[in-house]
Amino acid sequence: MKIEILGMGCPKCKKLYENAQSAVKELNAQAEVVKVEDIQKIMDYGLMMTPAIAIDGEVRAAGRIPAPDEIKKWILAKER
Repeated sequence: MKIEILGMGCPKCKKLYENAQSAVKELNAQAEVVKVEDIQKIMDYGLMMTPAIAIDGEVRAAGRIPAPDEIKKWILAKER
C-alpha cells in the first residue's frame, strides 16, 4: 500500500504526514508513507487544495487534516 501526502511542505502538510505515519504504525500496516511536494504531480491528481492524502492513487481527503483514526479506517478498508 502506498500513502501519499500531497502538499508543498507547509505545517498542515507536515501534520497530515505525521497523522498518516501514526495510523500506519498503530495498525502495524504494510504501507509506505511518502511526501509528494512536486507541484506537477499534485496537479496531476486534479487537486486545488492541499494538504491532501491519497491511498494507492485514490484521493481520500483534500484541504483538511484527517485524524489518525480516520486514516486507519481507510487503511483497513483497503486491506480487505
